[in-house]
Amino acid sequence: MSTALFALGGVLLAGMLMRMPIGFSMIASGIAYLAVKRQDLGLAAEQICNGLYNSYVLLAVPLFVLAANVMNAGTVSERLFDFCRILVGRMRGGLAQVDILVSVVFSGMSGSAIADAAGPGLVTIRQMLKKPEYSPGFAGAVVVASATLGPIIPPSIPMVIYGLVSGASVGALFLGGVIPGVLMALLMMAVVHFIAVRRDMPREAKVPLAEWPSILFRGALPLSMPVVLLGGIYTGVFTPTEAAAVAACHALILAVIVYRALDWRGLFGVVLESTRASAVITMVLAGSFMLNYAFTAEGVPQAMAQWVDALHLSRLQFLLLVNFMFLVLGCFLDVSVLLLVFVPMLLPSVKALGIDLVHFGVLVVLNMMIGLIHPPFGMLLFVTKALTGIPIGDMMKEGWLFIVMLLILLLAMTLYPPLVLWLPQTMGYAGG
Repeated sequence: MSTALFALGGVLLAGMLMRMPIGFSMIASGIAYLAVKRQDLGLAAEQICNGLYNSYVLLAVPLFVLAANVMNAGTVSERLFDFCRILVGRMRGGLAQVDILVSVVFSGMSGSAIADAAGPGLVTIRQMLKKPEYSPGFAGAVVVASATLGPIIPPSIPMVIYGLVSGASVGALFLGGVIPGVLMALLMMAVVHFIAVRRDMPREAKVPLAEWPSILFRGALPLSMPVVLLGGIYTGVFTPTEAAAVAACHALILAVIVYRALDWRGLFGVVLESTRASAVITMVLAGSFMLNYAFTAEGVPQAMAQWVDALHLSRLQFLLLVNFMFLVLGCFLDVSVLLLVFVPMLLPSVKALGIDLVHFGVLVVLNMMIGLIHPPFGMLLFVTKALTGIPIGDMMKEGWLFIVMLLILLLAMTLYPPLVLWLPQTMGYAGG
């Protein structure tokens, strides 16, 4: 390791230990690298500006964030909850089943696990905690697990960022997440049913038939968003980036004009929160461009590719090694760091082994979702605890079966790539 790269790592580690925002730590470490290399510090601004402003696909991130926040503030979560209660409420553990189905639908609108947990998840937890049959730990565990569907079922903010980093087709990535997302939902519902039968959890009261028309009407308009988004993308009406603008516009029309759930003050608050969240993501992206410049200049990706080549790993062995690496790193590092720093270092090896970028991308995103629900980092655990007060230990005690299920699915996707690639290839994706 060169002195400059050592300085980069030292500054980055020091910033993280001091709990400096990760984006600032990454930028500071990149500047430290340039200083030790005695390069023009203006390169930092050049790398950041070129990275941020030369990427059209990056515009999708703040727009999807805005769409998710508008829907959470605009009573969409409550409407979806009532709609899904008609469909699966009569199953064992009905409220938990409703939460999973709501997450499936909401995933087709937001692309964010955090937005799913903070919106529909919070609505469902409040309903479950009203009934003694649902322990707080179980309610939190179901919501945390189902929120991982957000970035798997399209659209997906992490997949947009992975597309930016790797050059993979965002549209193909979205399609690649459909079958794994559906399988995740079905497996989660099976886990809930298993637990509900063992604990004799109740079925929800039957919704009177006379109330069906109003409930279905209330839920119909939000359900139109996934149809509009995915239909527009795959018929060529608009690109995935333009779909994010359509999603934001669709959400604003529903919340402000149709439902009248947001006044100007409320809308200002939503825009402010969306701006803050987008700024956090943008700072991490800016820092990642600096780190990637340093790693590329030092030949780290090429060295890693040579190391992998020297091990004579097959595609499967490499993917299993990557899965293990991400599962371990996910215990300590933020999703954005894994996606923006570690993935670019692995891409030369991925291409050298002939691994499809879409298959690899969906595997990476699922790895990161598993990282969101297990300690010590477990961002979804912390978000849910902050919103509800449910102890993280209680959620982990109730949620281990969901983690095992996700690990089994991850292994199946690794061993059998068509689970990811069949749908993109059927729709014309040629691979790459």
